Order: sequence, then structure tokens, then C-alpha cells
Amino acid sequence: MSAEPALGLRRRNRREHAALGAVGGLLFAFLAAPLLGLVSSVSWTDLVAGLAHPLVWPALRLSLVTTSLSLGCVVLLGTPLAWALLRARPGWVRLVETVVQLPIVIPPAVAGVALLLAFGRRGLLAALYPSGWSLSFSTAAVVLAQIFVSAPFFVQAALSAFRRIDPALLLVARSFGARPWRVFARVGLPLAAPSLFAGAILSWARALGEFGATLMFAGNLEGQTQTLPLAIYTAWESDLRAAQALSIVLVLVALILLVGVRSLLGSSEPVGMAR
Repeated sequence: MSAEPALGLRRRNRREHAALGAVGGLLFAFLAAPLLGLVSSVSWTDLVAGLAHPLVWPALRLSLVTTSLSLGCVVLLGTPLAWALLRARPGWVRLVETVVQLPIVIPPAVAGVALLLAFGRRGLLAALYPSGWSLSFSTAAVVLAQIFVSAPFFVQAALSAFRRIDPALLLVARSFGARPWRVFARVGLPLAAPSLFAGAILSWARALGEFGATLMFAGNLEGQTQTLPLAIYTAWESDLRAAQALSIVLVLVALILLVGVRSLLGSSEPVGMAR
């Protein structure tokens, strides 16, 4: 190929790449505009004043407590579940995985109604409660709502991590007489640890941002069930600065967590595989 046609081909390729980039840039601009508007329209004085609103610190404290509890439950129960699914019959695995992933795609309001009908005073499990007692509209309900919406993120990450472990390593451990629990604790967990930690971060972030299911199942009681997203919803009606300040805090937390997860997943290699 002569120099002139090759030069024309390169120019055409550059123009096509630029056109594709411009079209894709429209979506990037759309996604970036709300974040830019959130940050650029508040001054440092307004941010400090917003963070001093009476709603802020009780909601922050409650969010930290409930998300920590929900994350602990998700990790303690979700890790064995993911490990067990790898050794279950294929038909059961598909069914259980579908049920576990379902909270990701159902609307939050539906999740709240479902939780209320399962754990409420007249719900499916009401017969197990003492007379006149209910989990709904309590701090425990906040934790349950957060577990419901955030568990799928951790379980899916744990499944992916365990599936990447070289089966030969597990076979070697079993051949030396290690029992299933020891193989899980001494081989599976250490090899999958980076991905499990990344999944835990994603799960915690989802729990921190939970709004709809919490509102429907736990209510919006200040100091008892009012988490950060619900505090933003309440403050929006009375003090825009507080709502904006809380929103910026959640965006910053989300950004830090996202960078952390990308760093963990980007630096991890297929666990247990030969280089």
C-alpha cells in the first residue's frame, strides 16, 4: 500500500474514532452533570452549615451502626452460602442463585412491601413473635432491609472468587486428609480474600445507600430508623443545605469505595492459578 492511501486510511480511522467518542461523550456528560451540579452549587460555608443540621449526626451514627451489623451478617452467612453453592447440584445452584440475585432487580418499594409481609406484625412469621411485638418500624428492620438489598452483591462476588480457585489446590488439600471445613478456612478463604473484601465493600455501599425498602419496612423515625438517605429526604423539605451536604458526603464515600474496589479487583490475579 502506498503512503498516500495509508495516510488517508489513518485519517478516516481517526475521524471515526472521534465520532464514536463524541457520541459516547454525550452519555458521560449526562452522568457527570448532576454530580458537577451537586458539588459546584454549594460553598464551604453552606457545607459546614448543612453538616451542623440536627438531622445529620444521628442519621450518620445510625447508618454506621446498621450497615456494620448488616455487613457482618452478610459476610458471616453469605461466604458459606457461596462456598456451598459450588458443591451443590447444578439444578439447585441455578435456583438458589436466581433467588439470591432477585433483590438486585426488584424495585425497592416492592422489597419493602415483601419484608413487611414476611416480618411485619401480621406477616408470614408473625406467629413466632411475642404478642404485640414486631420487627417492623424498628432499628432491627433497618438492618434486615439493608441485608436484603446488599447480600446479593457480596454473594455474587464470593461465588466468582471461589470459582476462580484452581480445583487442583482443593484436591491436594483433601488428599492430605483436610476436612471440608479446613479446606474452606485454610485454602478457599485466603485465596479468595481480595475479591471477598471487594464484594464486602460493594455490599456495604449498597446498604449505606438503601432508601426505598427501609422507608417502607422501617419507616422514617429520627434517631431510630432514619438513615442518611432518609435524612436527605427529610432535610430536602426544610433545609436544602443539609440535604446537599449529606448528598456530597455520600458521593465522596461512594467515590472512595469505588476507587478501593477497582484497585482491589485490578490488582488481583486469577487465584490459585499458575503464572
